[in-house]
Amino acid sequence: MEFEGLAEGCVTTILSHTTPVDACRLSLVSNLFRSAAYSDAVWERFLPADYSSIISQCSLSNYPSKKALYLALSDRPVIFDNGRKSLQLEKKSGKKSLMLSARALGIVWGESEDYWSWTTHPDSSHHQLADVSAFGILMHIPDFLYNSLFPEVVELEMVCWLEIRGVLNTLTLSPNTQYAAYFVFKTMDVRGFANSPVELAVNFLGDHGSTKIVCLDPRVQSSRNNRVAGLQRPNIRSDGWLEIEMGEFFNTTLENEVEMSVTEAKGGNWKSGLVVEGIELRPKYEN
Repeated sequence: MEFEGLAEGCVTTILSHTTPVDACRLSLVSNLFRSAAYSDAVWERFLPADYSSIISQCSLSNYPSKKALYLALSDRPVIFDNGRKSLQLEKKSGKKSLMLSARALGIVWGESEDYWSWTTHPDSSHHQLADVSAFGILMHIPDFLYNSLFPEVVELEMVCWLEIRGVLNTLTLSPNTQYAAYFVFKTMDVRGFANSPVELAVNFLGDHGSTKIVCLDPRVQSSRNNRVAGLQRPNIRSDGWLEIEMGEFFNTTLENEVEMSVTEAKGGNWKSGLVVEGIELRPKYEN
């Protein structure tokens, strides 16, 4: 069959039902396919259905084409919902990765300065080494804000009851996709976690879901007498933060709410030094 005999509208429709990778590959077939593969009609199908709402809340520049916008959203996370969430598209598939910032989470005693302290920086890029207060005094910016995705993080001062929860409507995620949730944090002179296992859970509201017991202190050496011996530990991310997988779930096309939690209230010991950036949900594939 001669591809040049097809109408460009027909080719555009065909390509819009493939993937971004397939569209780029098929653009090499002919000039007709190349023209169709670069059209806004194709790349708008690859963008999430709610992209207009999301980018209206971001400080994104005007992009000359839908493909350019797609590549921008897949190149780095964008912040929306007043700094409470981030979005990044998976470049090959267009599937969403979303992160709930610390401010979007429910933290028991999170508004009490005795237990948790919030650190805010007005410049979301966090590239300055210091800031000037309203009184003209040079203020040092904490190290953990240098590469924070969000303009605000929260540091655990001291609690014996640790409870952090996040809830997200599944319609904001990509449908028919297996997702994993990750707790993203840092440790600053962390104390109280060396012998205190932490419970991580992921479930749909009203369902039991999955639960796992982990160790959040990456410095702990396992021993037979240690309560955290053999437990899963956090990994270092490319951005310098730590993350630990909380659990996974399959997101269908139906509306639901997924709840993720980090809890430790059984040991009774005081804990401190945890810096929370948020909880990230991203597509998970079999190895």
